[in-house]
This record gives sequence, structure tokens and C-alpha cells, in this order.
Amino acid sequence: MIRLNEETPLDVLNEIKEGDMVTDTFSKTGLVESIAMTDDGLYRIYEFTLVTGRVITVKK
Repeated sequence: MIRLNEETPLDVLNEIKEGDMVTDTFSKTGLVESIAMTDDGLYRIYEFTLVTGRVITVKK
């Protein structure tokens, strides 16, 4: 299981793929259904949508 938060290294965030088990260490845990990455010029924003419908967002 991969823990996702602001301290997760970029190389780990970039290697996550659909089907991986992830958690935000609070209430969101599950398999990754889809991944979206946007860059607003200041941050890279990763959005991991879980099969449960919840979304874990990480800004780096």
C-alpha cells in the first residue's frame, strides 16, 4: 500500500498506476481507478480517483 501525502516523493507519485492500493492515512483507502495530473505553474496537482469514488489530491 502506498501512502499519499505532501511528503510523498515525486518519483513515487509518477510510478503509481491504475490498480495500485493507496491511502491518505485518514479515511481514504482503495484501488486507483484513474489518475489525473495538472500543472498550474506553481504546483503539480495529482488527483487519484479510487474505485470507491473518493479522490485523493496531492500538491507538489
